[in-house]
Amino acid sequence: MALAALCWGLSGGIGGILTGEGWDPVVVSFYRGLIGFLFVLGWLALRPRGSGLASGRLWFWSVIAGAGVAGNFTFYLMSIAEGSVAVAATLMYCAPVFVYLVSFTLKLEKPTLLKWAAIAMVMVGIVLLTGIYEAGTGAVTPLAAGAGLLSGLSYAVFIFGFKYAAPHGSPQAILVIAFAVLAALLFGLGDAGQTAAVLGAASWPLFVVLGVVGAGLSFILYIVGLKHTAPAVASVVAMVEPVTASLFGFVVLDESLAARQILGMGLILLTVTALSVHTSARNEALAPAPLAR
Repeated sequence: MALAALCWGLSGGIGGILTGEGWDPVVVSFYRGLIGFLFVLGWLALRPRGSGLASGRLWFWSVIAGAGVAGNFTFYLMSIAEGSVAVAATLMYCAPVFVYLVSFTLKLEKPTLLKWAAIAMVMVGIVLLTGIYEAGTGAVTPLAAGAGLLSGLSYAVFIFGFKYAAPHGSPQAILVIAFAVLAALLFGLGDAGQTAAVLGAASWPLFVVLGVVGAGLSFILYIVGLKHTAPAVASVVAMVEPVTASLFGFVVLDESLAARQILGMGLILLTVTALSVHTSARNEALAPAPLAR
């Protein structure tokens, strides 16, 4: 679990390097997903039993999960390109808040005072982190903040898709379909010239490392680790991702944050983690937790 979170954190920094070199976030996300597809396809080939590929429901929810992860990868890199790795990673970490809001709307989750208080605290953290109250002078542009929040919303879509696909097949089958959908969507949306140029570019090794670390090994490690880790523990370990991404941005990309932004980041990370731990502990007491991040 920790290794998976570490890989995701590093992938944000690597993506930041590539977008800083002028590569389109859509193209970078396409190659990240394509390499991830090859990894999970190999995993499915090694463990094909119980794949559920004949199930229409598996395909339906896996396609939704694929659209979610495509948006997550792309908006995350857009936020990094327009802002910083630390801000993008922290805003994406707000995904559980979007899950709750959608669950409230669909009446899948009962609203409580504690949950609304946690959501309000996260909103305060976002305001501090992005500086949106400083009209025209904030450290984070509206595009960077919007893309970061959309990456979290997209990840929430992936969570729902994966959760509802899980009863109908194996995790590797779900991920194969999801990454195939991602590759198909982003190949059509990306710049064709840049997509072809990657194959002969000097930075192609970074694309490979990003795909292996950010989509191949990381997802496999996470799924395997989740089978042997309590959801409450997994929620805490997940904090490794935004912390690693922030450190990468600070040390390698020479990014910096104001004291107010650090306060906002801490508020978001601690509140979301506490909310996830509380929910996971409650779910463990009621029933076995589903196989989903």
